[in-house]
Amino acid sequence: MVLYTSPFPNSFLSVLHSFSWALIFPCYWLADRLVGSFVPTTYEKRQRADDPCYFHALCIIITTPIYLALLVASLPFALIGFLLWSPLQSARRPYIYSRLKDKNHANGATLLTEWKAAGSGKSFCFGSANVCLLPDSLARFNNVFNTQARAKEIGRRIRNGASRPQIKIYIDSPTNTSISAASFSSLVSPQAGDNRTVNAGIKRTTSMEYKGDNCGSNNGEENREDKGGSAEPHEGEENSCIVRINGEENGHMSDTETDAVNGQARASGPAEPSLEGDAEISKTPNHKQKEGDSGSLDSCSASRESLVKVRVGDGTVDQSTVNNKLLYKASIMKKTSVRKKKHTDETFDHEISAFFPANLDFLCLQEVFDKRAAEKLKEQLHHYFEYIVYDVGVYSCHGCCSFKFVNSGLLFASRYPVMDAAYHCYPNGRGMDSLASKGALFLKVQVGSTPQDQRIVGYISCTHLQAIAGDTTVRCEQLDMLQDWLSEFRKSTSSSSTANPEELVAFDVLCGDLNFDNCSSEDKLEQQHSLFTHYKDPCRAGPGEDKPWAIGTLLDPEGLYDEEVCTPDNLQKVLESEEGRKGYLVYPTSKNHSSSQKGRKASLKGNGRRIDYMLYTEEGLYLEWKVEVEEFSFITQLAGLTDHLPVAMRLMVSTGEDDP
Repeated sequence: MVLYTSPFPNSFLSVLHSFSWALIFPCYWLADRLVGSFVPTTYEKRQRADDPCYFHALCIIITTPIYLALLVASLPFALIGFLLWSPLQSARRPYIYSRLKDKNHANGATLLTEWKAAGSGKSFCFGSANVCLLPDSLARFNNVFNTQARAKEIGRRIRNGASRPQIKIYIDSPTNTSISAASFSSLVSPQAGDNRTVNAGIKRTTSMEYKGDNCGSNNGEENREDKGGSAEPHEGEENSCIVRINGEENGHMSDTETDAVNGQARASGPAEPSLEGDAEISKTPNHKQKEGDSGSLDSCSASRESLVKVRVGDGTVDQSTVNNKLLYKASIMKKTSVRKKKHTDETFDHEISAFFPANLDFLCLQEVFDKRAAEKLKEQLHHYFEYIVYDVGVYSCHGCCSFKFVNSGLLFASRYPVMDAAYHCYPNGRGMDSLASKGALFLKVQVGSTPQDQRIVGYISCTHLQAIAGDTTVRCEQLDMLQDWLSEFRKSTSSSSTANPEELVAFDVLCGDLNFDNCSSEDKLEQQHSLFTHYKDPCRAGPGEDKPWAIGTLLDPEGLYDEEVCTPDNLQKVLESEEGRKGYLVYPTSKNHSSSQKGRKASLKGNGRRIDYMLYTEEGLYLEWKVEVEEFSFITQLAGLTDHLPVAMRLMVSTGEDDP
């Protein structure tokens, strides 16, 4: 299958489309600004409350007539542009495939060789997030604004979090399991190529300052650790380091060690400020770095409690070594009921993390509707992901029953080469959702090859279902179509036969914003859908019941800018407690209470509405291989930038022998 690198089959249509959009854009921009000026966010309301002269109201009185006059003047040009733009959409391709052109930072081909080296198997990490990148006037109804600045900051935070080295934590005490042996959110800072064991006494968790070279570029081959230094980690895992926890039970430090850590915190100077800041981002309150903010790994401050004391051998590392080598932000787990902790009936680790997982392999985003924001986001993500599929969907009346003004909002980023891609639009959208070409994006990626030169591939699907409450039937129909499309895509892209397999399937993952949760009484039909008999949900105990550690992914928009949750570290701390979740998450709906639960202290079902899913299946995979969940995370790194919590899952594909 040919991947489309441009939206149109020839340059003439591309130029004609650009010309038509140039005629439409002034009218679109003015309308967006005009509507947005009458929809303030809670952050803006708080700022204006301190304005005794009503300066903003005066600005609206002056600018509104100007916007209206310019809008009326631009309408004739917009109409001409629309008459050109609409028929062109019949020739438009359903997505744009972008590959990093800088060969110095491209490492997808190198990653394919790791499967041969990893004889016992390999792990893959998947992430999903709804980033709410709508036109600014529409985004304000979700209490977020400045879409262009948010897009750039979201991309920067994701790739900074994902480009961190991976840490391996091993507990010396067999009775202490509060910190797992396979953390992918915690950090340490060895020198390049250094894979040493570090004995660490850990007090509390949050962040250590990061100032690494790999945050601004792809994880090149020169940044990978020497994998021959230890026999304990899985082979083929890059940017990893081992931390051994010793000392008192439960991982606590002695009083002497605690004093030493606090002394180091006072002695340490701030890290160098980011070189990527710009005036545009400063307009948005979400990007102000505060004490303890770990959302941006190159922030200028670090809290005292976020520092970790590191020892090598029996001696203590001197201050210069700490300042030079331990400038990574970390999110090392403390022992709580919700953060990373193995339950007696659970086979994998789970946590609330202030960072996107290190060595993130695949990323699926929803609600990337704004085209300019998508370009900014793509530019940032290309510092880490080599392959990106964006601007997914159809416009006008092409391909769907009703007129589509915006695309599907789906975006996919990968470190591994994309082999095939396909998109389908849901034809049964209703209400406001019918104006967007919501659908499903299906991808086939190559993740390695066997010594016999058989390709090792994986399937990833990303979707966004009907959002309007009460449209249960619509969502169930969309889930039915999703299953049919999944099966069709697998058959159409498979080049193997049972007798002579040319490729081996390692995983099949489905993720996205499904707009229903597993606890609401109104979502019973979706909860019992046959999709969940074919795909496994790591957070689900059964229809209508989530596992105790699973939390909601839908934040209460009214509280996005509260001091308690406006930074990743703060949001992480709040969500660790039941009272915090009741105050800042939207809870499952029922007849007894409304969906807005701000400040509610009554007993509520579950831990919030979990509408963002990460599913996987063992059906259709290579029979001799086994797929298991290693870790699952709820991520707070996009605090203040979106009203959803991203989720991440790491899968281990075990071959059971050296060669498949």
